[in-house]
Amino acid sequence: MPDSHPADPDTRTLTGIAGLDQLLGGGLPAQRLHLIEGHPGTGKTTLALQFLMEGRRLGDSCLYVTLSETAAELRAVAVSHGWTLEGIHVFELSRPETLTGEQYTLYHPSEIELGEMAQAVLDITEQTKPKRVVLDSLSEMRLLARDPLRYRRQILALKQYLHKSDCTVLMLDDLTTGDNDLQLQSIAHGVVRLEQEPFEYGRPRRRVRIIKVRGVAATEGFHDFKIERGGLVVFPRLTPDSNDRPRTAMIRSDIDELDRLVGGGLTWGTCTPLLGPAGSGKSTLAAQYVAATAPQCPAAVFLFDERRTTFIDRCEALGMHIRSRVESGNVTIERIEPGEISPGEFAHRVRKRVEGDGCRVVMIDSMNGYLHAIPSGHAPLVRMHELLAYLNERDVATILITAHHGMMGMNMVAPIDVSYLADCVIMMRFFEANGSVRKAISVVKKRTGSHEATIREYAIGPDRVRVGEPLTDFHGVMTGVPQYVGTSDPLLHKDGKAGR
Repeated sequence: MPDSHPADPDTRTLTGIAGLDQLLGGGLPAQRLHLIEGHPGTGKTTLALQFLMEGRRLGDSCLYVTLSETAAELRAVAVSHGWTLEGIHVFELSRPETLTGEQYTLYHPSEIELGEMAQAVLDITEQTKPKRVVLDSLSEMRLLARDPLRYRRQILALKQYLHKSDCTVLMLDDLTTGDNDLQLQSIAHGVVRLEQEPFEYGRPRRRVRIIKVRGVAATEGFHDFKIERGGLVVFPRLTPDSNDRPRTAMIRSDIDELDRLVGGGLTWGTCTPLLGPAGSGKSTLAAQYVAATAPQCPAAVFLFDERRTTFIDRCEALGMHIRSRVESGNVTIERIEPGEISPGEFAHRVRKRVEGDGCRVVMIDSMNGYLHAIPSGHAPLVRMHELLAYLNERDVATILITAHHGMMGMNMVAPIDVSYLADCVIMMRFFEANGSVRKAISVVKKRTGSHEATIREYAIGPDRVRVGEPLTDFHGVMTGVPQYVGTSDPLLHKDGKAGR
């Protein structure tokens, strides 16, 4: 028998969660039954309430049928997010009024026959004529059914009836009776799974996965999300999109010797890791590029290892004028708190700066802090590769700080190898000369042009960043402890000039 109310396959129902709608290609297919599954605490009820409130905003009649929570508990959840359920029908099936019309006398769900419960759902649906329905939760129905065949038949009957009523239905399943109910997944038109992963430190990480949506090319894989005041926020994985922006002049540092070393400057749409031990000046060098380019285009700095005020004060002491650039909005500085952010949320923040604020220079300080503050647990190199590919396609110049473990010697290693992702690699080292420890800088790779193969001295302070002339009398560079064995004349003096 053909449907009396055939639904347009392209008609979508917005969930009220922008990131989730993006993953679904515009929302859930309308007038279909969809399954939202996840263990307790993953955010199913919050998602369902957002779904209904979006319907209320659009003028749809909305119904929430609850077997596992009371109406008072649902309202408390709403209040915690700053919401109100006014205008949404809340039907509490664990009360006897669902069957007898009596008010406020407790009636345990186990005493209700499955058929009577299903009939009660149909009756309230007929009364309210909703466009959006939430059934919470299916585990109660599964326990009442006892027989899997009877349970399946009852769900199918509900599905057919609600479909004829032109409803878009969300069924919530807390998986307390089993992690994989494939029968239920086969019945549902779409299946969305919410997961929560605890870590030893910081808040748990949550992720969402679109298991299936019939007839929709949904974005597959896991995507991070979080629950905050105001509901679920989903962070879709970044998808690089090509652009046809013309290549402009190179990114200069305003230090002539440094610009000559890197072959004229850095290139837009590339990633440049600054590698070296702690204290070698990587962050300061990156800040020099940020300060030099900020007057022409906005820049974004993400700090994992250093306080925002400390970073600004240090740059001010070196004459970079970062504070005025921050005040004008040309530079934004964000401090990432350890244990409070997921890789997806971090990528979302970067994307917001690029697309919302027009930033074309992004500094991430550092990869070490990223790995410790964001324990992704799932292929951190792949997540960083995804972010860098997106930034490159947006023609953004990315400067990535990576500190080697250890201070000197051949055993210095990076926490993660991003060299194959890099378009330009700048190496910084300590070296010994005339009884003092100095800093050396060199470029070991550049895909987008030529660069000097020399080593130059690099010095910080007292009032600026200084780079000296090429030094040729070095020994042991590849060991990680280069030693200068020439005369002292080419070395930088405190006034910034090389001796003669």
